[in-house]
Order: sequence, then C-alpha cells, then structure tokens
Amino acid sequence: MSEFLVPGDFIDSAHPAVVSFSHKHSKGDTALERAVSLYYAVRDEVRYNPFIDVSDRETYRASSVLAAGQGFCIGKAALLAAAARAAGIEARIGFADVKNHLTTPRLAETMGSDLFVYHGYADLHLDGKWVKATPAFNLALCKRFRVKPLEFDGRSDSIFHAFDEDERRHMEYLRDRGRYVDVPVAEIQRVFSETYPKFYRLGRDAAKETFA
Repeated sequence: MSEFLVPGDFIDSAHPAVVSFSHKHSKGDTALERAVSLYYAVRDEVRYNPFIDVSDRETYRASSVLAAGQGFCIGKAALLAAAARAAGIEARIGFADVKNHLTTPRLAETMGSDLFVYHGYADLHLDGKWVKATPAFNLALCKRFRVKPLEFDGRSDSIFHAFDEDERRHMEYLRDRGRYVDVPVAEIQRVFSETYPKFYRLGRDAAKETFA
C-alpha cells in the first residue's frame, strides 16, 4: 500500500501548496473524518470548469489545479488524492466513461458529444476498503443547474446521480477505465484527441496564441 502514499508526478502530494491545503482542511481524529473534510474542501473551494485546455499537462496536476482555483473532474480528483496522501490516507485515481444526459448546449457543441471518456474520481482507502469520491461539481454549480450535489461520508461510494432534482435523467456510467497510482496523462490525452478532435484542437490552439 505504500505506493498510494508517496507523491506522484500529477498527484504531487509533497508540493508545499498541496501540503498546506491538506493541513488546513484535514479535520478530525480519524482518517475517515479527515477524508470527508478534504472531500468537501476540494468539491466546493475549487470551481469545476469543463472549458479548459486538456492538451495542457498542467490541468491534470494537483498543485496546478489548486493554484488556478479551478479544474475539471480529473484535476480535482488528482487534488483530492494528493491532499489525502498528504494527510496520511492511501489514495489513487480512477476513471470511467459516462454519458451526461443534461450536457449544456454549449458544452455539447464544443465537445461534439455528450459522452465523457476518462471521467476522473478519487479512490480512498478507508477502514480497510477502497471508497470512491467524486469532488467534481461544486455546490454552487449544482444549485445553478438543479443537479443533486454529491455527498461523501467515507463509507459508501460517492458517484454521479442517475437523476437530477427534477427527476430528469442525468449521468449514466458506461465503462470502467480502471484505477491508477498516478494520472496516466499521455493515454488520456491520446484518447481525448481522438474522441474530441475539435475540443482538443481549440484548447491547444488557444494555448499557442497565449504564448505566441
């Protein structure tokens, strides 16, 4: 289990900012209590933003997500895993393909699909078992779109709801992509570039213009 406690390239749990964030928000006497408090800190203090440059490796790195104050599902999951490791909790990152039945028109147009491949979540080892924790959607975003916020008690998996507050179909899990010690960025970027060529190209071109 030691591999789930050491810093990774993207789950960079030894980064000073990540360590500081973990110490600040890690509350409680038990690992379970600390994990729950870290979950809510990542969920609500880091804004969810799907319109980011997924061709930029920094969007997957925990410390970079923390510095930006925003990230998409993979970056936020990496941050939770990193903060957990900094608090002495074994953590890894997992992935699944999901279909978002409530994708906004803007996001559907940009991505060209309502299928989200390599949706990321944190996987924390608590009380002898692995528990999924999905800190992607911050509370303010959930209230805005009437999506049920994901709660986490450290005992049962926290995964996307099948229906929203108005009983409209929301998230559908289609494929398990496995769990990893660190974020497999090269593989994710390869799949993203094939699945969302327009979205991937837009992000890459915007980054080129920024640094030109």
